[in-house]
Amino acid sequence: MSEAKKKATSVLDQLKNVTTVVADTGDFEAMKKYKPTDATTNPSLIFAASSMPAYQSLIDDAVQWAQEQGGTDEEQLTSAMDKVCINFGKKILDIIPGRVSTEVDARLSFDKEGMIEKAKKLIELYKAEGIKKDRILIKLSSTWEGIQAARELESKYGIHCNMTLLFNFYQAVACADAGVTLISPFVGRILDWHVKNTDKKSFEPLEDPGVRSVTQIYNYYKKFNYKTVVMGASFRNTGQITGLAGCDLLTISPALLEQLSQSTDSLEVQLDKKRALESDLEKVEVDEKIFRWQMNEDEMANDKLSDGIRKFAADAIKLENVLRQKLA
Repeated sequence: MSEAKKKATSVLDQLKNVTTVVADTGDFEAMKKYKPTDATTNPSLIFAASSMPAYQSLIDDAVQWAQEQGGTDEEQLTSAMDKVCINFGKKILDIIPGRVSTEVDARLSFDKEGMIEKAKKLIELYKAEGIKKDRILIKLSSTWEGIQAARELESKYGIHCNMTLLFNFYQAVACADAGVTLISPFVGRILDWHVKNTDKKSFEPLEDPGVRSVTQIYNYYKKFNYKTVVMGASFRNTGQITGLAGCDLLTISPALLEQLSQSTDSLEVQLDKKRALESDLEKVEVDEKIFRWQMNEDEMANDKLSDGIRKFAADAIKLENVLRQKLA
């Protein structure tokens, strides 16, 4: 290998210079390998990890703790579910320097008060483990109810929120107006919908519909000086990631982190605050009526939000079944 090749900087390292890289995984070994700043989990990732021998101690500890709390079978199951999330989050925080995102059960996606109470409970459990709320992001579905729950959690309780399952510009504006800490627009799932429902089956990175959606949101936030930050999520290929270089944060799976670490191509910054300030975007107003109408009019966003909630809920039920067997 030539000396020049040895010194070539990987795309991943170049990306880390312009964007905060987040690991989209429940796999601790992947976090140690790729050294992200933050990490994010969801029921699907925790369910996948729950079947791996390396993580059985976290599952067993949650079950034992739930049994010690007592109550009905269902109350113990709820306790075990909460404690599993905390156990994974705590372990992740031992590895990363930044924050971990912990998701509220998707079955609460249309229950504002339920989401608030669950978020407060999760923060209490982290506090009992000696973990301050500044290192936690509570993940909520970007329904109207979820956004209003986040508004209250942020303003009344100082609990930082990460709004997930976001596919639509008006969802993003509502989140920023609510003062949430962070949003996670789903790039790959937007692409999935377009591939399935339109004649076009492939896109260049900067023409990718998911990349274009996040670019619009990023530019809007920077132009109007919102404090909410953008974390692109759910990537299908490295082109989508490099197409958003410069975004506040990007949460990336281990497989794509590996591809980025192996490439030494030159990375060009695509998202830039100065360029955003020069854009011709206009301020828009969003209330509940506008939000619901715009979601109704956006077939892709409506489909993917509903589909995402169903899938996260299904994986939460699968995880519950694992815990239920252990509790029995």
